[in-house]
Amino acid sequence: MTIVSSDRKYRRSPKTPLLPQKHGDHDSVEVGFNGASFSGAVFNMSTTIVGAGIMALPAAVKQLGLIPGLIMIVLGAMLTESSIDMIMRFTRASKTASYSGLVGDAFGGPGRSLLQLCVVVNNLGMLVVYMIIIGDVMSGTSSEGIRHSGVIEEWFGQRWWTARFSLLLLTTLLVLAPLISFKRVDSLRYTSALSVALAVVFVAITAGVAIFKLMDGSIAFPRLMPKLVDQASFWKLFTTIPILVTAYICHHNIHPIENELIDPTQMKSIVRTSLTFCSSVYIATSFFSFLLFGDHTLDDVLANFDADLGIPYSSFLDDIVRVSYGVHLMLVFPIVFFSLRLNLDGLLFPFAIPIAFDNRRFYTVTAALMGFIFLGANFVPSIWDAFQFTGATAAISVGFIFPAAVALRDTHGIATKKDKLVSWVMIFLAVSSSTAAISSDIYSIVSRDKLAGS
Repeated sequence: MTIVSSDRKYRRSPKTPLLPQKHGDHDSVEVGFNGASFSGAVFNMSTTIVGAGIMALPAAVKQLGLIPGLIMIVLGAMLTESSIDMIMRFTRASKTASYSGLVGDAFGGPGRSLLQLCVVVNNLGMLVVYMIIIGDVMSGTSSEGIRHSGVIEEWFGQRWWTARFSLLLLTTLLVLAPLISFKRVDSLRYTSALSVALAVVFVAITAGVAIFKLMDGSIAFPRLMPKLVDQASFWKLFTTIPILVTAYICHHNIHPIENELIDPTQMKSIVRTSLTFCSSVYIATSFFSFLLFGDHTLDDVLANFDADLGIPYSSFLDDIVRVSYGVHLMLVFPIVFFSLRLNLDGLLFPFAIPIAFDNRRFYTVTAALMGFIFLGANFVPSIWDAFQFTGATAAISVGFIFPAAVALRDTHGIATKKDKLVSWVMIFLAVSSSTAAISSDIYSIVSRDKLAGS
């Protein structure tokens, strides 16, 4: 963890001794750690990107049609690379070592705090949703009076230790707690590599089943263009924008990963490699899922693997997909938690020494956050509705509005005409995405309440 230039006035009081500067004097902040490798950083960055959003992309492609959908996935990656490139260039100009420090340099303390609040809301909402999904996958869920059994419940029957609360408590204590206790993001490189591998397993199984069924003639090639039958179907196209725009949000982990690198100049290549890999996974997942399920592709494609796939060993493959996805989310959890803890600490203790150097504060903040996530996922079902409204807006702000605002503010006079043009495009997309997401969420909640009342 490094603190330089304008970051210092927020991260320590005048009485706090100066801490080691990893990039300034090349002293490691931890004995035996000489810096993160290129591959480890790529795995951590890719895991930050590929979270639960991968399961929503096939439905977005179904709405848009195959060709426009896949084009939008590629454009999303290109736009994300532009926003990250701006963040890194303006960070170097401002001589800060964090995203919040960069925004603080451009907009002062209030801007810094607003960014940290957006990261906290985005990541907190994301992790609550991850825990809910992990519970659904392992223990099952009930929807519209129909019981969908979880994998563990199917294997071992209904016992006290296969209940949702018990399984999530065991997962928290045995898997998540050890992983969120690391003070360096590079310590998660092996679990991130496994998480990436599990995402590839999902793509491989989906591709294999789709190709098998295409060859035996049981499925047809999917629609290439959107299906527009009425005005409602036209407006439904816009509900895909938030999914596509937020699919690559990883901006909150750029600086923690870069600050630990042996060679920080590699960061641009790391970002490009990660985005290339993730966009390839997204394209393959969307293509083969839409090919396999066609117009029956559900909003969460994982739900499509809760039924007979119409091939030999269907039940076995369903279980592999669901288990690998559940474990994938468990391994994504700590990498998202890392920046959540960092930003909440910066918001609550702006003048304290970095949290990694204060054990009591580190474990107190960690325990409080984990407790909130666990209780929220288990006992507050309506929490999902709340995060639907705040999550999309916070994610879009972190990914696009803040980078664009920093470039347009141009405190150090380095913005090009291209930067300013791209910034206005990002702001337009961000505002339209957020509006579409909130409108869609209000409509779905109102419709659900009407159905419940009838």
